[in-house]
Amino acid sequence: MPHHTPLISTIVLGLVLAFVLAAVAQRFRISPLVGYLLAGVIIGPATPGFVADQQLANELAEIGVILLMFGVGLHFSLKDLWSVRAIALPGAVAQIAAATVLGWGLGVLLGWDNAAGLMFGLTLSTASTVVLLRAMQERRLIETERGRIAVGWLIVEDIAMVLTLVMLPALAPIIKSGAASGASTMDLLEPLLITLGKVAAFVVLMLVAGRRVVPWLLHAMAHTGSRELFRLSVLAIALGVAYFATSLFGVSFALGAFFAGMVMSESELSQRAANETLPLRDAFAVLFFVSVGMLFDPMIILREPLPMLATVLIIVFGKSIAAFLIVRLFRRPTATALTISASLAQIGEFSFILAGLGVSLGLLPERGRDLILGGAILSILLNPLTFAVLDRWLAKAKVAVSPEPAADPSAPAEPAAAAPSPTREPIPMTVLTDHLVLVGHGRVGRFITAALAPQNCPVLIVEHNGDVVAKLQAEGKAAIAGNAADPELLAATNLPAARCLIVAIPDAFESGNVVQQARQINPGLTIIARAHSDEEIEHLRRHGATAVVMGENEIARAMLQLIPAAPPASPAPATAA
Repeated sequence: MPHHTPLISTIVLGLVLAFVLAAVAQRFRISPLVGYLLAGVIIGPATPGFVADQQLANELAEIGVILLMFGVGLHFSLKDLWSVRAIALPGAVAQIAAATVLGWGLGVLLGWDNAAGLMFGLTLSTASTVVLLRAMQERRLIETERGRIAVGWLIVEDIAMVLTLVMLPALAPIIKSGAASGASTMDLLEPLLITLGKVAAFVVLMLVAGRRVVPWLLHAMAHTGSRELFRLSVLAIALGVAYFATSLFGVSFALGAFFAGMVMSESELSQRAANETLPLRDAFAVLFFVSVGMLFDPMIILREPLPMLATVLIIVFGKSIAAFLIVRLFRRPTATALTISASLAQIGEFSFILAGLGVSLGLLPERGRDLILGGAILSILLNPLTFAVLDRWLAKAKVAVSPEPAADPSAPAEPAAAAPSPTREPIPMTVLTDHLVLVGHGRVGRFITAALAPQNCPVLIVEHNGDVVAKLQAEGKAAIAGNAADPELLAATNLPAARCLIVAIPDAFESGNVVQQARQINPGLTIIARAHSDEEIEHLRRHGATAVVMGENEIARAMLQLIPAAPPASPAPATAA
């Protein structure tokens, strides 16, 4: 068996270099995305030394996009998508048109024909799935109105790009030859109608058959009791639906995976399914950024400084201004408009695909493809900085228009915490006191809340699954959605006034983070945590847990208590004298 293969070397060197450079970037308070992209540049053809297989890297990155969109679909219901249709559909179309016009104008200045200019502008119009979702997830916005608008906007853009990719090969000869080709209206409409029919057929199939088959299959695998088989079924559904959507209907991998996740969200096991795909999703998302870095030739910045600058300005400012104006026209708050504008101020995977197709069809010069790749890299690098500038601007605006209210002496003292980012959805401080804070509402958490119900003990539940939190709130229970390891969320639980903290989540690493922060907030707080091994018990105690319960030990104790007592020994019979 050969010890050097393109697949293994691409994965190993890509992940190792990404880890090293991301750790360095994190040390200097720079986004880890910078490290991932630089890793791609190092193993790409533009730099000396080892050159990874670009085709393999692109395919591995596509798996990351599939898993990421599948995860989003698990938390994004059809109701959410329908609720933002009034702004996402016209907004995305208008922004695509604005960016296309700006790109066409730059192409005219560079001496290109109209076809090349329009193709160039179209590639600048669509945002990166991975970058946008990362930005939304970091700010806990996926399940907010702003997040739903941004994701809905992204889905409309993806559908538009799918239509473009399918129609371009058929329309390329007509576009290049113009009216001289004598093409009829039907020649132009036929590819569009066929593509729309395929997309509509896929959507109907998923909403009618998929909503029944996918949740049923998931429950059937869960009832087998095999965690390995359940995990395999989740990955098979995510990747299988994405693949067959592309093969049979011409829909993008990302769009197919999104609908697979959306129909799976109908199942009560959706949160478990999301957790099963998380490790692979993160790993392949890293490979996506590495593959983008491999496409970048840093020398283009020196060869084409002014066109490169103009391309970046269109992506970062042109698209952002268009998105801001569109959102404001729909009378949405300024914070919503700015957040969506910042999220869309970059380009990504669809831009690369469109650029490659445009060059192969003779619609776009190779110079245009180089500018697109350079603009993508620079816009992705600038996107975290864009959010940082937005945070500061909104913070100043908030201070200017919203002075701090006078302190209420009767209110409980709030713990000191870092000021929340203005682009994040604020978390109000709970009014509960002498309460129990329960982190995690899975099987263990549900048992605890049920047992405490007759005691009328005030309980505040912290749960990552937004759907579970919505049900709890509808039942009149106090609940907060989010990750308890987030300092802002933990501060909102009012731990200084709490009676006890119970950390019922199974992940000991995350539990240790929560316990450590809670101990710093309230040194005298009783903290009870959950573990699965002696090492985890030691880890949690070292971070400040008052008591740690290991499930296996408690099961053994309960079983011992259920062992029936031995029957009393019968007296020995008397012997005859």
